[in-house]
Amino acid sequence: MTHRPPRPENILALAGAGDDGELSDGQESVWQEVVKRVDEVYSDLLRYESDLEAKNAELEEAQRFISSVIASVSDILAVCDAEGKIIQANPAFVRLLGRAEAGLIGSPLLDVLVEADRAAARGFLCGGGRAGDCELRFATAGGPSDVMAINFSNRFDQSGRCVGAVLTGRPIGELRRAYQALRTAHLDLQQAQKKLIEQEKMASLGRLVAGVAHELNNPISFVYGNVHVLERYRKNLSNYFAEAQKLEDVDAAALRAKYRIDPILDDLAPLIDGTLEGAQRISEIVKNLRRLSFNRVHEAQRIDVARIVAVAAQWAARSKKHQARIAIDVEDGLALWGNEGQIHQIVVNLIDNALDAVRGQTDACVSVRARAVNGEVEIVVEDNGGGIAESAFDKMFEPFFTTKTVGEGTGLGLWISYSIAREHGGAISAANRPGGGAVFTLRLPVGG
Repeated sequence: MTHRPPRPENILALAGAGDDGELSDGQESVWQEVVKRVDEVYSDLLRYESDLEAKNAELEEAQRFISSVIASVSDILAVCDAEGKIIQANPAFVRLLGRAEAGLIGSPLLDVLVEADRAAARGFLCGGGRAGDCELRFATAGGPSDVMAINFSNRFDQSGRCVGAVLTGRPIGELRRAYQALRTAHLDLQQAQKKLIEQEKMASLGRLVAGVAHELNNPISFVYGNVHVLERYRKNLSNYFAEAQKLEDVDAAALRAKYRIDPILDDLAPLIDGTLEGAQRISEIVKNLRRLSFNRVHEAQRIDVARIVAVAAQWAARSKKHQARIAIDVEDGLALWGNEGQIHQIVVNLIDNALDAVRGQTDACVSVRARAVNGEVEIVVEDNGGGIAESAFDKMFEPFFTTKTVGEGTGLGLWISYSIAREHGGAISAANRPGGGAVFTLRLPVGG
């Protein structure tokens, strides 16, 4: 209730006039001045009272705002005095402990901590004047709380003297568990990735071995076929000599004709040369597996293009069970400089792929042409097969890409051929023929 001062007009009654109620002129003048001053003071008092009521209203509004903000904060907050006793706590802290707020006020903060964590908090309380962070657990009604990240800040009075501490914190137990789960998942992912890399290495190694076996298959098939022919020739020669020794009067010409001795002798030299060449090719493949890493080109030598195309066609055809017509057209005297074994490998791979492409065709045909064009040797291999799918053009020269079924192709032939051609300063391109089938063009500089 507001108590107001008496009105100025009541001052005369309070002062007391004479018995007859009359004042002298001097007294009246003095009292008029007094009444005027009192009226001014009264007006000031009313104004100050109004200002004070407004300030009190603003203060109460600010206090309600601060209280509502503190109450809405999800982090715990507690204010302690210089002795470490709780003098204020927000609702989040009260809910965490599960105790009444009235029972917390005045209690030492250390008493609401798990006993094992009290030593860590003691340095921030009880006049320590130290601010910082730590991790604490509180003794709640349901047992120890999750680990909480706590920040202690100093609280100072107007003179700058430390009079307590303010504690704020939030639970990090769930975050820590999530981090641990994330770390475990990351380690599991690393292990899975490591296993995947090892598996991919083994798969790549298997494909590489299969590719080497694929490269060895052509010369081995050629040698294998020649050895069978040589074995048949050997039997004929053995029978010829055995029968010639038994007979005294021998018709040499008839006996030679019976066992085809002359054709055998004529065929022995190219058979032996071809077998030696196949064996040499196998030896070169085994010794020079390092070319799969595509090091510098070996010492160049002059290569007879007609010869290398003919031998490559013979080798590729010998390794196939199905028959196809191979048409060869090579410009006379055409030659280039390079590694003969590697160039031979390119041509064998191109013809081998063409023969696979025409498998099942009624009029299977593979055409091989070689010409000199603008200082380069151009070798073109065409087939009348099904052609190349549009989706394969961008990937056909990548390692391990193949359109063949499992067990038939490794996807290394074109990749190796393309890389060898680039080593020699040339290139390989592919396209579909307008009339059907595919055409591969190998361009190599003449060199020399």
